Amino acid sequence: MSAAQTWTVGPEEADQRLDRWFKRHFPELGHGRLEKLLRTGQVRVDGRRAKAGTRLESGQAVRVPPLAAQAAARSSPKPTGRPAVALSPAEEAALRASVLHRDNWVIALDKPPGLAVQGGSGQTRHLDAMLDALRFGAEERPRLVHRLDRDTSGVLLLARTAEAARRLGKTFKSDAPRKLYWALVAGVPAKPRGRIDLPLGKQGGAARERMSPDAPGAKRAETRYALVAAKGKVASWLCLRPMTGRTHQLRAHMAAVGHPILGDGKYGGKTAFPSIDGAPKRLMLLAREIALPHPDDGTTLRVQAPPPPAMAEAFAALGFDPELAAAGEAAAWLEA
Repeated sequence: MSAAQTWTVGPEEADQRLDRWFKRHFPELGHGRLEKLLRTGQVRVDGRRAKAGTRLESGQAVRVPPLAAQAAARSSPKPTGRPAVALSPAEEAALRASVLHRDNWVIALDKPPGLAVQGGSGQTRHLDAMLDALRFGAEERPRLVHRLDRDTSGVLLLARTAEAARRLGKTFKSDAPRKLYWALVAGVPAKPRGRIDLPLGKQGGAARERMSPDAPGAKRAETRYALVAAKGKVASWLCLRPMTGRTHQLRAHMAAVGHPILGDGKYGGKTAFPSIDGAPKRLMLLAREIALPHPDDGTTLRVQAPPPPAMAEAFAALGFDPELAAAGEAAAWLEA
């Protein structure tokens, strides 16, 4: 019989009932059997007994007993949390070296491009499965409290305890976090500063899903932008601040206004790949900075990430200086 597993509640699953969470991930486990597992304490949330109607919070740890784990293997669900994967000493060292900030409550990582935050169908190597390497001697495993796209690099916060996850989860549901992105885009916006207010919704099947202003049921989405520098009319460097948190919001918005992020073929097609000697054909989007109240004392926690190697090469190819004072001026305008 397989061992019990610990799954992490994803940010998009916050406020979901525990029984519905099990139905999504373990469809072969009947409600009656789940109720028995709950009554006997075999299913636990953050180490405590729970009820079917318990509302889950982002980052919480759900103990999945062996019977439910076997059901998962038979039904091949698409989980947001999976058992830990083994890392080589070099991989573990690299993951630890990506830590930008660490205290008793929070870890801030510089997530590399190409690493998925959570798993999907057939995907076992993702950050959520590697978090045991970031315990740093703590009893609890770090927990995800928000997400970045697989190909987006930059600042990603982790909660070090269940209480930190609970507090950060509430913070991320509010307007308190200030997220700042750097993007290299095709062309140059007509106005150096402004906002994009276009609703976004999911369109297309699971394999070709994308966000679109024309999708049925599209929800409000707003992005503010400020131009930092331009290379003729070929490309420009923008600071972006998402005022809402829709999936692929920055990518969809920039493509919708005719300035797709470089390397974003999904939304920009050929327009996202202008001829620039020396610029890698990768998504040029960086989660540059996040600022929010610290979960312990409420003081401002502000963390920045540097451009990854491919983006640094693109900066050099375009003649942009990452230390340019205009970048700070643009960021200050976006925060005002």
